[in-house]
Amino acid sequence: MPTDFLQLAGKTILVCGVANKKSVAWHIARLLREADCRVIYSVRSEERREQVAKLVGSADDVLVCDVEYEEQIERLAEEVAQRCDQLEGLVHSIAFADYEDGAKPFHETSKRAFLRTFDISCFSLVALSNAFRQQFARDASVVTISISTTRMASENYGYMAPIKAAVDSSLAFLAKSFSHTSDVRFNAAAAGLLKTSASAGIPGYVDSYLFAEQATLRHRAVATEEVAATAVFLLSPRSSGINAQRVIVDAGMETNYFDAQIVRRNAEGE
Repeated sequence: MPTDFLQLAGKTILVCGVANKKSVAWHIARLLREADCRVIYSVRSEERREQVAKLVGSADDVLVCDVEYEEQIERLAEEVAQRCDQLEGLVHSIAFADYEDGAKPFHETSKRAFLRTFDISCFSLVALSNAFRQQFARDASVVTISISTTRMASENYGYMAPIKAAVDSSLAFLAKSFSHTSDVRFNAAAAGLLKTSASAGIPGYVDSYLFAEQATLRHRAVATEEVAATAVFLLSPRSSGINAQRVIVDAGMETNYFDAQIVRRNAEGE
């Protein structure tokens, strides 16, 4: 008989942020279903609900919540409570950057754009965790999707990196805060550059992606499913000893910036 190594069978996980088949959240949900989990989906709009319902074959467990609005987060908690007795996990795969002002140097970032992006991309993790605190199983796992490094000043990523740094810092404070009453864990799958629809909207991203692909130790880009698999592991009881951590999934890129071939190509280019 096959062994349920991840021990996820029969558990219910809320996955927030599915956009399409390219999104990290979709890959996570698919792997969870393969592990015999029940997945409840939260998407941003009614239009997205229709799209995701077609992917999953039913609209019953696809709920709408725009995390920019507190009342919608409260409604989401109520709707999830109507569908299950408790949640064993929550996936926060929500990131939004307000580029309405166009691409600008970091020091010209507008207060409006920064605060709106922070609200949707970072504070939503705190707000969702708080909204579901009574529904979480005592040993539930909350996983967010972060980036492999916030210390590298990638100009085209701009102010999103400091906001991701705030997300990473929030993990420790959420874990500590919840530890007074439960064993709920908070971790991040910190991804290298991925080929997703969201990333396609970042100015100059394709060039950065192609460079990152060459900079990995294997000279092959990180696959979205690899990040999803890490997230699923963090959701599972098998990762019970991991809390308030970032698990980097970058195929060794951070160790390989001085790869001889890359250095030689740049030197010859000069």
